[in-house]
Amino acid sequence: MGEVYRARDSKLDREVAIKVLPDALADDPVRLARFEREAKVLAALSHPNIAVIFGLQERAIVMELVEGPTLAERLASGPIPLEESLKIASQIADALEAAHERGVVHRDLKPANIKAPIDGPVKVLDLGLATALPGEDRDSTDLSNSPTLTVAGTQMGVILGTAAYMSPEQASGKRVDKRADIWSFGVVLWEMLTSKSLFGNGETISHTLADVLRAEIDFTRLPAATPPHVRELLRRCLDRDVKTRLRDIGEARILLQRPSASASSLPVSPRRIRWVWPSAAGVLTIAVIALGVIMWRSTPRVERPFMNLSVDLGPDAVIAGLVPDYNTATLSPDGTRLVFSSRSGGKQQLSIRTLDQPKASPLPGTESARNAFFSPDGEWIAFFADGSLKKISARGGTPMVLCPAANAVGGTWGEDGNIVFGMSRGGLARVSKNGGTPEALTQLDTQKGEQTHRFPQVLPHGKAVLFTANNTEVNLTEATLDVVSFVTGQRKTLLRGGYYGRYLPQSRTAGHLLYVHLGTLYGAPMDLDKLTLTGPAVPLLEGVANNSGSGSSQFDVSPSGTLIYVSGKMAAYSIAWLDAAGKTQPLLPTLGQYVTPSFSPNAHGSLLAQAATAATSGFRTGSAIRSNE
Repeated sequence: MGEVYRARDSKLDREVAIKVLPDALADDPVRLARFEREAKVLAALSHPNIAVIFGLQERAIVMELVEGPTLAERLASGPIPLEESLKIASQIADALEAAHERGVVHRDLKPANIKAPIDGPVKVLDLGLATALPGEDRDSTDLSNSPTLTVAGTQMGVILGTAAYMSPEQASGKRVDKRADIWSFGVVLWEMLTSKSLFGNGETISHTLADVLRAEIDFTRLPAATPPHVRELLRRCLDRDVKTRLRDIGEARILLQRPSASASSLPVSPRRIRWVWPSAAGVLTIAVIALGVIMWRSTPRVERPFMNLSVDLGPDAVIAGLVPDYNTATLSPDGTRLVFSSRSGGKQQLSIRTLDQPKASPLPGTESARNAFFSPDGEWIAFFADGSLKKISARGGTPMVLCPAANAVGGTWGEDGNIVFGMSRGGLARVSKNGGTPEALTQLDTQKGEQTHRFPQVLPHGKAVLFTANNTEVNLTEATLDVVSFVTGQRKTLLRGGYYGRYLPQSRTAGHLLYVHLGTLYGAPMDLDKLTLTGPAVPLLEGVANNSGSGSSQFDVSPSGTLIYVSGKMAAYSIAWLDAAGKTQPLLPTLGQYVTPSFSPNAHGSLLAQAATAATSGFRTGSAIRSNE
């Protein structure tokens, strides 16, 4: 807690930082000894992410002058982008790892003790320093810089550290070791990801210490874009039981520097999936993708691990495809859970499961549900059933009817609390998450002959919505992917010849537009602020099950970079003559995306029907037209 001055070393002609012990504490031999110990600790450590010590002169330490703001100052001016937050955390972990290997525990890691310049390396300050200011100031409301209580090292019965960032064992006066720094690291990482203090909301330091010891940590408060492996890392760092807490900060560094490595911990089911897709076996495949993996294809190749594993959802899972605008499975925003259609007791309903658990849990009350989607916090699931838009808690319960939604085709839940859904015949509509009367969000462009806006997705930060537009309700092969701004109402077309667009963020302002065209998944770089594509689309994955007749595609992607898809070919149909005796004769030799057949004006005497082949249910007939005779 020494005072720090900027100074110039006249002998070596360089700027330095001088830490001076205040007069009020200079006469305390214990604190003076600790002050000297800090100097020796720093002198023994040589690491690019630890501030260097140049010398010790009586009551002053001469140190490296680190330019730029502290992490606390950076956080005070607003949130730090995810990618940069993880880079900063990796450097902090690297510094702590070096200190721990030399037997040094920081004990007071916090944003104010971390220099985080925008264009330079992170520097951890004050290693080994935990000297207290006078005890009567302990109940200050400045929780992020609250004083410590004693200088008695790791002895039991003393409290050492800063209230909002200290570990539970520190707060309760127990003996501490390097795992105390791991807890503090987790608190700092949490604050970088959320831009909010984890334990800094108490009225006094005493209240904050009580929260550190007992308050539940709500991991759903993490941003939806937080990668699953970072969530798991936070759970390990913020474990109040030191015996099960992450034991080595070096493991955190490895996970942060090689994020996709954690994907190997996900279980892979050896069983084959028992779904059937028309003309192809259906396989629900989970691909754990590092942020920016699409750039792996659209820029000069850089070697990055691409994890790919198949997940068997069990014999009750129902694959979409027999219903053209049905989706098989949807990911939660954090990429850790799936909601999908299942069948039990002759009824179809939704089921939910996490990727690291072998069994799914049914959601009673969701009979006949289709096209489910999560709320931004992952706590609710919205779906369409019985001509209405409904929602249900992801933990189960009684569904709530939000509004009528007959002929709805796809929905999305925005961060502002509004739900947007598409219509088979019509534009997009918007309704509150609490229900009410839907309001029109987009209008069909009658000059272009538009008939449908469907499968919307509210883009990050809630500024615009992405959707598929087409001139017919069927055959969306040449559909357009459009965006409309919530702020200006301006609408623009991103591309033609794709459907079922989904946005994958890479940073706060940039990402990639994913879409399907005739069974191939494509990706194109996109500027989120300008709502424009910044490069050409490239093919990423072939054999994604889809239906160009309705524009549905069997894939989903979470902001964390997890992609799920059902492999298979498009549902294909045949055209046949059906005579009065019930006999059929193929009209065309090959299967295809044939829809809404009709007669020419001079047709006579037969019924023309569309027959859809399906491996599990024979065939079904589409609309039949009888001639005038």
